[in-house]
Amino acid sequence: MPPEKFDLPQLRGPAEFTPRAGYLISCHKDKSTIIPELLVLPHGKKCLHILLINKTIVAQAMKEWIFMGDINENMIEIELGGGSSLPKRDEVPDRFKWKLEDIYADGTKWENDFSSLKKRIPEITAYRGRLGESAKTMLECFTLSDEISITLGKLIVYANMKSHEDTSDSKYQGPVNRISSLSVEFSAASSFITPEILSMPEERLKEFIAAPSLKDHSFNLKELLRRKEHILSQEEEILLAKAGDMAGTSDNVFSMLTNADMRFDPIRNEEGELVEMSEERAVSYLRSRKRSVRKAAFGSLYKPYCQMKNTLGATFDGMLKTSKFYAEVRKYPSPLAAALDGDNIPESVYSRLVQTIESNLAPLHRYLEIRKRVLRLKELHMYDLYTPLIRDPFKKIPWSEAKEMMFRALAPLGDEYLSVAKEGLESGWTDVFPNRGKRSGAYSWGSYATHPYIMMNYTNDLNDVSTLVHEMGHSMHSYYSRKRQPYPTADYCIFTAEVASTTNEVLFLTDLIEKTKDKNKRLYLLNRRLENIRTTVYRQTMFASFEREVHGRAADGKDTTPDGLRELWYELNRKYYGPNIVVDEDLKMEWARIPHFYNPFYVYQYATGFSAATAIAGLILEKGRAARDKYLEFLSMGGSDYPIELLKMAGVDMSAPKPVKEVVKIFNKTLDEMEKLL
Repeated sequence: MPPEKFDLPQLRGPAEFTPRAGYLISCHKDKSTIIPELLVLPHGKKCLHILLINKTIVAQAMKEWIFMGDINENMIEIELGGGSSLPKRDEVPDRFKWKLEDIYADGTKWENDFSSLKKRIPEITAYRGRLGESAKTMLECFTLSDEISITLGKLIVYANMKSHEDTSDSKYQGPVNRISSLSVEFSAASSFITPEILSMPEERLKEFIAAPSLKDHSFNLKELLRRKEHILSQEEEILLAKAGDMAGTSDNVFSMLTNADMRFDPIRNEEGELVEMSEERAVSYLRSRKRSVRKAAFGSLYKPYCQMKNTLGATFDGMLKTSKFYAEVRKYPSPLAAALDGDNIPESVYSRLVQTIESNLAPLHRYLEIRKRVLRLKELHMYDLYTPLIRDPFKKIPWSEAKEMMFRALAPLGDEYLSVAKEGLESGWTDVFPNRGKRSGAYSWGSYATHPYIMMNYTNDLNDVSTLVHEMGHSMHSYYSRKRQPYPTADYCIFTAEVASTTNEVLFLTDLIEKTKDKNKRLYLLNRRLENIRTTVYRQTMFASFEREVHGRAADGKDTTPDGLRELWYELNRKYYGPNIVVDEDLKMEWARIPHFYNPFYVYQYATGFSAATAIAGLILEKGRAARDKYLEFLSMGGSDYPIELLKMAGVDMSAPKPVKEVVKIFNKTLDEMEKLL
């Protein structure tokens, strides 16, 4: 509406106004920011006057009257997720923040629990030397340990998530460090438990395992027997427990360096506007249709990593040394064997994954040839890998719409599943939008004594909707496990965790594809399926290959310098992506920005999880309620059995190569359909 149509005197006249924090809404080309009942202009523009008439806002700025229109919730959500500047934490409306007060109403209550727990931890030592007395004594010890662990979990989750809200605010770094130290203190105090149990005569221990009173602990006791040769003496276990805080130093340094201290150069967006960069925003702009924007985002993303090559290399080397140390002292032949043994995963599962994928790289090379051709590029660069081949039909998806898209797609999982998920999102499970200093990425977390929590950095695109769907899978897995399992078996391992999240993703994309008849939209979604397989199966398997190689080098005393790692990363990318792509120089530092590498041999489970999830989603869609009920039962089993066995309950055998080979077949089939439509 043109400004001249307003009769300003009838609008009560402009009033002087001082802006403060609240909602954000984009307005016309000047990118003005509206806050409920108020208005702020970024980039140094001064808000001179404001009028509020019913729900209509009129502002005078830069000597021009601007009609803002009715306040629109979708506009609020879109601006929060993709505005030209990042809001401060207190500028984000409460309804888009998680409710950590559900854990502790305030810091005082956290401090009270901390103090009480610190006093209680020494109580566990009263059971030293007594565990073999009776099943009753052992149960008393376990009950005390569980109670302490549950409270400790609450304290850890609260302190860390408060810190993640704004990593530049040191207020919560102190509690994070203190609770980390207290956790180590508890580990040291309780470290006698495992060695003492294993020192019992085996027949006596088997009697305890069979005792009805220890039913909730029987699986974990059996697991101790299985891993007996890798558990050290009581004195050695105490020493390792005390070293636990130091062992996490590399990961902590990496986290603070990349989340709090790194700064990314601003870039020009598609409209030529200068926009502030975070890691999430840079990754988002790598999907831009405009090549100059992709290239600029790529440069902005990797510049600080290249500048900090030696610091990041030293940090990474510290992790490698830590991994090697723990494997050796626990008498494992390699860090890989140590990592897999925790979940009783045969090394053959890991090696078979790498072998199967590296024997099937031709479809990936074929896909990149299609990508190069469709994008009409003389050279395909690494910054060209993420832009959709078809213009995105899902631009600027508001948060409220994202939720509805998810609920529609997950309908095959049943009314109960949907009801819990909806209630969770409405009652403070999720921290939605990025803000200055907020931890990068997304995750699902919580403890046995809390409801699940989801951290997002939502930026209004379909990838973010998919991330929500993914993290909801984790959260619902936690919900079902904690609801149906006692504390000792509630925690599930990563191997099965990625199945729960990825099953949701597969259902989500399948739903979109099935409901889409438009050629261009279908092409776009087929491209997404290809990208999901490329990034989750091919790419994560490449990560797995990298990890196996670098940890092997560290064990053998070979080159793990930053330059050595750069060259290894370059060669792996050449191998996986083929000769028809330019591996840009900056990409040689990509290994340095993968946080999962600080949890060794973690990432392969994304590939195995995707393969298992694809099979499970297919069963649910094909067989309906029978397959769904098996899957929900799987979610409810937590960590009550080994992951390979739990997945068999859901209808998938990951000890065989079939699930991985089936994903490759789907990739090829999708390529065929895509080429027909092009």
